[in-house]
Amino acid sequence: MYSKASDVPAPDKVSEEETAQHLDSLTKPPGSLGRLEELAIWAGGVQGQSPPQPFEQTRLVIFAGDHGVATAAGTSAFPSEVTAQMVANFLTGGAAANVLANVAGATVRVVDVAVNSDYQGLGVPEHVWQNRIRRGSGSLDREDALTVAEAEDSIALGAAIADEEIDSGADLLIAGDMGIGNTTPAAALIAGITGADPVAVCGRGTGIDDETWMRKVSAIRDGLWRAHDWRPDPIVLLQKVGGADLGAISGFVAQAARRGTPVVLDGVVVGAAALLAERMHPGAKRWWLAGHQSAEPAHSVCLEYLDLDPLLRYSMRLGEGSGALLALPLLQGAIATSAEMATFSEAGVSGKSAEQAEDTALPDEGKAASEDNTT
Repeated sequence: MYSKASDVPAPDKVSEEETAQHLDSLTKPPGSLGRLEELAIWAGGVQGQSPPQPFEQTRLVIFAGDHGVATAAGTSAFPSEVTAQMVANFLTGGAAANVLANVAGATVRVVDVAVNSDYQGLGVPEHVWQNRIRRGSGSLDREDALTVAEAEDSIALGAAIADEEIDSGADLLIAGDMGIGNTTPAAALIAGITGADPVAVCGRGTGIDDETWMRKVSAIRDGLWRAHDWRPDPIVLLQKVGGADLGAISGFVAQAARRGTPVVLDGVVVGAAALLAERMHPGAKRWWLAGHQSAEPAHSVCLEYLDLDPLLRYSMRLGEGSGALLALPLLQGAIATSAEMATFSEAGVSGKSAEQAEDTALPDEGKAASEDNTT
């Protein structure tokens, strides 16, 4: 299922270089748009063109699943039935993700990967749950979250969904999550891959109190103890302490990278899945942008390990793709400035004087020698 040899193409280096040169020709001081210029260069590379153009079909896919650890170990402030209720809420447009997607110009799709519900009275159509892997993942502190076959099937499901979205015209993907208790397996996966201590990665999730937090730390520690011999293998780690929804997200972001389609990552749950994807398909992270840094401590550990610099730090911990959706206008704005601003020659605006340009190009020792020659 995975190999140390990368099967992920590299973004177009020539387009990145040409975009960087193009940015320096625009009516502004070089580098004056700061991080926006880095975003434009990244977009040029993943689009394979310079200047890049604004993304036209951004698709958010929310992967939903329940986790046995929430009930068995008591690690969440909310009951598990909330997951199914929120699936219905997404479908009627009432969630934060729906509102933010409308603002950002993205569509929303919901996939039930492991929700423990028959949706009685909720009006959820069959197409949402027809590919469900199982009803809830096992309680990772005392049993495997999945079977090996379920772990592999969840990854394959996520990859197939990425293919569906890309084949139907998506040029930018966002993965979202919904699942009561899902920050517990996310933290366990991040600790398992990075080697961080469970205390360092355990956050407050849905707003748990101190006693619940301690139970959550214990659950993560117990799960990692059971999985300690298997940490190098991402699929077995997923099977031991992950969940089907995390597996599907992992397959989704990995397949996007393999297809050369960029992804804006969301919070800690998506980040944990991305860690698995990068372990399975080295180099996939070059196709990803970190939309934000969650308030969950495990997310900063995850992003540092992936060497991804988040666009936003707004202390968010909602999930659903909400942080990535907030970051999307920044990305689009960066691309638009690159594509639509006038160059100095087009606008008839004077650039740097020849003397200033030469001085900027000279290294420090060259500047010193030049100054000596003028004295």
